[in-house]
Amino acid sequence: MCKEQYEVIQNDNSYPIKAWTKGVPFEPAAQQQLENIAAMDIVHSHIAVMPDVHLGKGATIGCVIPSVDAVIPAAVGVDIGCGMVATRTTLKASDLPDNLKSIRSAFEAAVPHGRTANRGKRDKGAWGNIPKLVAKEWQTLETRFDRICDKHPAIAKSNHVNHLGTMGTGNHFLELCIDEHQYVWVMLHSGSRGVGNRIGTYFIELAKKEMQRHQQHLPDLDLAYLKEGSAYFDDYVEAVEWAQDFAAKNREIMMFNALKALREELPIPFETIDVAVNCHHNYISREEHFGKQCYVTRKGALRAKRGEMGIIPGNMGARSYIVRGLGNPDSFNSCSHGAGRVMSRTKAKKTYNIADHVAATKGVECRKDQAVIDEIPHAYKDIDKVMAAQQDLVEVVCTLKQVVCVKG
Repeated sequence: MCKEQYEVIQNDNSYPIKAWTKGVPFEPAAQQQLENIAAMDIVHSHIAVMPDVHLGKGATIGCVIPSVDAVIPAAVGVDIGCGMVATRTTLKASDLPDNLKSIRSAFEAAVPHGRTANRGKRDKGAWGNIPKLVAKEWQTLETRFDRICDKHPAIAKSNHVNHLGTMGTGNHFLELCIDEHQYVWVMLHSGSRGVGNRIGTYFIELAKKEMQRHQQHLPDLDLAYLKEGSAYFDDYVEAVEWAQDFAAKNREIMMFNALKALREELPIPFETIDVAVNCHHNYISREEHFGKQCYVTRKGALRAKRGEMGIIPGNMGARSYIVRGLGNPDSFNSCSHGAGRVMSRTKAKKTYNIADHVAATKGVECRKDQAVIDEIPHAYKDIDKVMAAQQDLVEVVCTLKQVVCVKG
């Protein structure tokens, strides 16, 4: 393993913060959020900070929080189970047509993405009529979901089956990529969609009410937590674990439909070779670290146990990486979940124009209009610097460069 690359941020009356941020931007507001978390008595050992760290709501995106007998719903967030899946095919770059627009169109038709403002049955980002595959897979999730809704009826009022197998908006994407050996990959990024958002929002508010009821002082109310043994703790953990399963199934269905679309579009038959893990990067997990059982919240972080495969995407115009974990105990066996934003969506829209976006995504078949300026590559950190800052967390197995990118 490489020499440890983290720096320790230590404050009085708080747990240490170990940050893998050498050579990458790390804004003061994000550090303050981390210091707020590190001051909480539910923390175990220390907080680990990944090189893609940036400001979040309550808890910083790009951090790993081990907690004892408690969880912080806002640290998990509302995109529960958000993550990645990538599949290598037997296709080579030379098998692809010169013009890739038809493949992008096929992907866009196969996977609902984006969102129509008025929602409802005509929302382009949801299924109007549920496909047979989606209905069948929903049956594997439905019984547990009904049990959760029996206890918390408000969660039932959400997009669930109609969002299963759909991508969403923002930084979620579907890409066709080429690796350094010229193999073609399909890679995508999404999570638990509307139902995960409803579960997260619902329990965040319950946690805040619990803190207020017990007059529990917090450095930030968004760090409200649910204590093991309290009224809602078990229900939250059950709901989160279900949402994580929904997210994994969501990605499986999208991958199936994307590969089907690619087969229908290309005259050359192909097979899939392997899957580089269907992995979450917004989730909780029961694990043992430094001699104690705890709940590990990875908010914008990927588990990277020794030998465990993972995916670290760049941006719409940069490389992505298939990685193998090195099992670094100080990071709680974790690594970054991507490049991480360096500016807000609002600032990106004010700073850059369509010409900038066209130049930054040269060679990529993708949307090049005003609606995706907030996802311009310049809004993200340099993925190569992010990777350099975590050489003791993961090793690179494969490097991918997108040639098609579908954004919501």
